[in-house]
Amino acid sequence: MNGDDLVPAIVITLSAVAMIWDLRTRRIPNLLTFGAAAGAFAYHLAVGGMPALLSAAGGWVVGVALFVPYFLLGGMGAGDVKLLGGLGAWLGPASSFWLCVYSAMAGGVMAIVVAVAHGYGRQAMRNIWMLLMHWRVVGLRPFPELTLEQNRGPRLAYAVPIMAGVLVTLWLK
Repeated sequence: MNGDDLVPAIVITLSAVAMIWDLRTRRIPNLLTFGAAAGAFAYHLAVGGMPALLSAAGGWVVGVALFVPYFLLGGMGAGDVKLLGGLGAWLGPASSFWLCVYSAMAGGVMAIVVAVAHGYGRQAMRNIWMLLMHWRVVGLRPFPELTLEQNRGPRLAYAVPIMAGVLVTLWLK
């Protein structure tokens, strides 16, 4: 395996481990997310010096920054955000951006499938309407009854759409 194949293989492996862990426990461990970021920083510094380390840091920032609003609004777990940061550190800022876009698209599709499969589609639409009205009245703040901690609806292990986002990002790269 040459250097060009190593980073994609690492990113696929990390996202696959996170996906399996998330499906089994509905959590993604800090050891995996922070370890992914630390490994990316060390690898890129060793292979490409300071410019590559800065690119890895930029990828981490993009991955975290694009998904932290979902966490702050109570709609996503911190492990998902940290996973996007760790994978983004391996991929760099531009690919990290596309990873977030493709993961969000896959997440939307998978959320609809999960809602319909659990007979929750109608309630999900009511919840979205209530959330939009809440934001209209009080601004962009969490709606306590619809956060991950309070809501009783079906949950999506978000590492699954992140894995889909990884595969599409690497395929289109």
